[in-house]
Amino acid sequence: MPRTPSRGAMVERLADVIVNYSTGVKPGDFVVIQSDPVAMPLVEAVVERVVEAGGHPHWCARSEACEQILLESGNEAQLAFLSPIDECMMERADVRIAFWAEVNTRSACSVDPARQAARAQARRPLMATSMRRYNEGELRWCGTLFPTQASAQDAGMSLRQYEDFVYRAGKLHLPDPIAAWKAVHERQEILREWLQGRKELHFFVPPHNGHDGTDLRVNVDGSTFINCDGHENFPDGEVFAGPKGADGFVNYTYPALYNGRSAEGVRLAFMGGRAVEASARKDESFLIEMLDQDEGARNMGEIAIGTNYDIAAFSRNTLFDEKIGGTFHAAVGAGYPESGSSNESGLHWDMVCELRPDPATGRPGGTIEADGEVFSRDGEILVEGWAR
Repeated sequence: MPRTPSRGAMVERLADVIVNYSTGVKPGDFVVIQSDPVAMPLVEAVVERVVEAGGHPHWCARSEACEQILLESGNEAQLAFLSPIDECMMERADVRIAFWAEVNTRSACSVDPARQAARAQARRPLMATSMRRYNEGELRWCGTLFPTQASAQDAGMSLRQYEDFVYRAGKLHLPDPIAAWKAVHERQEILREWLQGRKELHFFVPPHNGHDGTDLRVNVDGSTFINCDGHENFPDGEVFAGPKGADGFVNYTYPALYNGRSAEGVRLAFMGGRAVEASARKDESFLIEMLDQDEGARNMGEIAIGTNYDIAAFSRNTLFDEKIGGTFHAAVGAGYPESGSSNESGLHWDMVCELRPDPATGRPGGTIEADGEVFSRDGEILVEGWAR
């Protein structure tokens, strides 16, 4: 496979897409850019594009190390403190752009899960404000990743390989990435329109490898299906809805990643849309602590189908893994009001389940039905007019 263009060229293309497509910065927009300094090449490129578009950029520095100090050493009041500066930016920004650029993806692994849950609760009002303002059309936002050695190591790649992976997933190697993402919108709109108005989705994977597979029915009667085409997340590639209820169980194929930690072999059983049973082969105590942090954390807040077939393999980064073509993810915690969900929580945890068969391990493929009609088999969408 030929190499993508140079690192500098890819950063410039990414900045162009984020500013001129994903968030559509306009003259006069107050644009908050949140990032660790390690992503400074992308921060500078985005600031340049925002200025060209007539916006007012403000870089808000974030730091893993500073957050780590607070998590490890802060007292109860300090963990619960919400910065008024963060509150102001969330209330005043027209556009919020966040870069995930981790120096150490495991920095929080040794922190007591209860302290992480307390910190998540403190930031819950920011999440609620963001969702409210987005739903009312007052805020545009986008989150993306800046490749680092830490993320590359998680994915089992060299930094050069990982950069290729990241930028190709975002179609930045193509001559006109923005045109490519507009084409993604048109393709996914076929699936979104087909799903809109359906009442129930049924996700099924036969029992295999010593566990009972997945058999999950999700009530989407009155839900709104959303076409995720590179505006809020980049790269993107999913169609999701806010569940009205869910019954059954799901065995998640991949480790469930959250704040640098992972719970492996997660099984959730839902009744009436709520996870009434939860278990994991590894780090079950962390899973339970996160699910019990508030009343809404055990509720299913999102049900989604991954449609980005340029992302073919698990990379231990949810931004990419939840978009893998041929998977679905059922998230617990806060839902998105525009999708029909009213669930509120300090948690939003996407967990991914594979629908593609794997002959090497004997894992069978799965199906998704909508009101009894199979529209996805072995990870392939069967809706008329759909094409990869």
